[in-house]
Amino acid sequence: MKAILITYGQSLTRPVEDLLDKLNIRGFTRWTETFGRGSENGEPHYGTHAWPSKNGSLLAVVPDSDVAALMAALRRLNGQAEQQGLSAFVWNIEEKL
Repeated sequence: MKAILITYGQSLTRPVEDLLDKLNIRGFTRWTETFGRGSENGEPHYGTHAWPSKNGSLLAVVPDSDVAALMAALRRLNGQAEQQGLSAFVWNIEEKL
């Protein structure tokens, strides 16, 4: 099993959830307001007067067999809306209750 943390500009909330639905990935936890900036050239998303945009973040734990399709779909989405910001990270999960 793998955990996939997806962080994205809030405007991508629905498209990210639509990808999960399309790939039959049901379980996830979503944080509606997260803040940060891209590590290479992303604009800050701080929710402040100077930097008003915000991020959303989502964590899904999926079977190993679902990772490639989800990451490919996220890459396509990011390519369509690169200015919005989208990052995804994959971790190994040793156990799930």
